[in-house]
Order: sequence, then structure tokens, then C-alpha cells
Amino acid sequence: MRIIFAGTPEFAATCLQALLESPHEVCAVYTQPDRPAGRGRKLTASPVKALALEQGLAVRQPPTLRDPDAQRELAAWRADIMVVVAYGLILPQAVLDTPRLGCINVHASLLPRWRGAAPIQRAILAGDAESGVTIMQMEAGLDTGPMLLRVSCPIGAGDTAQTLHDRLANLGARALVEALAGLEAGALAAETQDEALANYAAKLEKSEAEIDWSRSAAELDRQVRAFNPWPVAFTRLGDQNLRIWEAEPRPGPSRAAPGTVVAADRNGIDVATGAGILRLKRLQLPGGRSLPARDFLNAQRGFAPGLRLGAEATPAG
Repeated sequence: MRIIFAGTPEFAATCLQALLESPHEVCAVYTQPDRPAGRGRKLTASPVKALALEQGLAVRQPPTLRDPDAQRELAAWRADIMVVVAYGLILPQAVLDTPRLGCINVHASLLPRWRGAAPIQRAILAGDAESGVTIMQMEAGLDTGPMLLRVSCPIGAGDTAQTLHDRLANLGARALVEALAGLEAGALAAETQDEALANYAAKLEKSEAEIDWSRSAAELDRQVRAFNPWPVAFTRLGDQNLRIWEAEPRPGPSRAAPGTVVAADRNGIDVATGAGILRLKRLQLPGGRSLPARDFLNAQRGFAPGLRLGAEATPAG
């Protein structure tokens, strides 16, 4: 089949690579316009654009697909199907109707659970036992279309947003190729989503990453894992933000006020929470590198039991 591929981040690039290794022809790649990135804020190509250019594919970066000229150019590719993976632009009905087989989407959740922008992080935050990938036929609603294929995978106790992202990207790439084969053969039956089971995975906000020590250690562990690698969970240490890259909940109650350091050694920094202890294992101060707890303690001698973290934090000496 002739395929138009539309996607932007690394997750999408993994799917594009799978298409390039399949029998299908990718006739054009659509991706978001280059964005400023890095300390120098230099315009940078998306991972999808970088891969497409490397493979000599035609790349288009319209700021919108609502423009009639952009729609005419898209139609001129005469594609059989359009594959959309984390593209970042809304597809108007005119575009959805253009390819012979319509548009399909690779979504990183088991729909109808976690429709929206941040399904991987929201699944971890909620404590879901599993996630997965859904291949769906696109329609005007947000991730509401009929499901063509669903593939699940467990969420491990140590999974971060990054590790789950990487696993789902590979799972999604394989599922996409399988779904295209099924569509070509007329062997896939679309399943309508159950609206009663639907919920929304809102876009992440940096403010969500601040730790509230009155919450339980289990909740805070999920917060640390869900926001790794972005925006990274943090707490206040004096007038600084202390980023927490890795942590784990520990058994046993604590009589100390939430946010109080109750132990600190080479194994980690134990902090009292609203229920249980959270052991901080990798931390980072502004301007520094992320460090294992033992190295962090060597650099922060005042980081000892009794220190208070959070909105009313007492600084380390």
C-alpha cells in the first residue's frame, strides 16, 4: 500500500522505521515544524523528520492541515492510507476522508482508557497494572474511533515513563505492521469503543511534578516514575528545587512529620510521607548532575535525619 506517515517524536519514529522495513511504500512523511531545542534554542528537526531525511523520503511540515492548499497537496500523493502516530496536529474531516482506506492511529494505551496526550504517564500515575497499544480508525473525536487491534503489556513496579514508552513504541511498531496486513487482507473487524470506560489523559504540566509529602509513599513513587524523564518530580530544599529521578516506597510507618528525612546512608535517603517511607535513590540539584544517593550525600554533608523537605524546607548545610 501507498502510505502517508504523520508523526513527530521518537515513539512515532519507531513506527516509521517499522514501515520502512515492511513491504509497503511510504510516499510522504508529515511532521511538526522544526522547534527550538537545547540551551542554544536552535531550530531542531523532529526524530521523524531526521529519520525521513536519512531515508530520502519526501517531508512536509505544514503548520496546519486546515489550509485548502495543504489538503490538496496531501490528496495529490494518492495514498491508500494515512498512518498517524503522535503527530500533534488535528486532522480535519477533509483529511480523514482523503486516503482510500482513511486514517489509522497508533495510540499508547488500551483504549478507551487514557484517551489524550499523556497516556503513558497517566497510566503509571494511576497505578494501572497494564498498558498497551491500540490501532484505531481515526474519526473527528479525540481518540474515539473504532479499534482495529489492541495489544497489552504489564506495567512493572520499576517502570518509568521512559522504560514504558520504549516498550510500547516497539510493541506499537509491530502492531501497526500487523494491522496493515489485516486491513489489506480485509481480515480486521473494527470494534466500537465503550464510552462508559473512557477517561482522559491530560497533557502534563510542570506544576504536577512537585511532591506533596502528605501523600502516601506508594503515590509518590508512582509520581517519580511517571515524570521521569519529564518534567521530573521535585521538592523544595531551602530556596532550591531538588529533582528526584529515582525512588522506592519502603515498608513501615513513621512518626516524623511528612517531608522529614528519617535516615540517610549509601542505600538512599528515607523521607517520611503521609503513609510510609519514600527512599530517594537518585537526586539532582540545580546546575548539577543527577547523582546516586551515596554520591549526593558526599556532596551535601548537611543532608541528615531531621532535615525537612517541601514548601517549608530547611536547607542542607
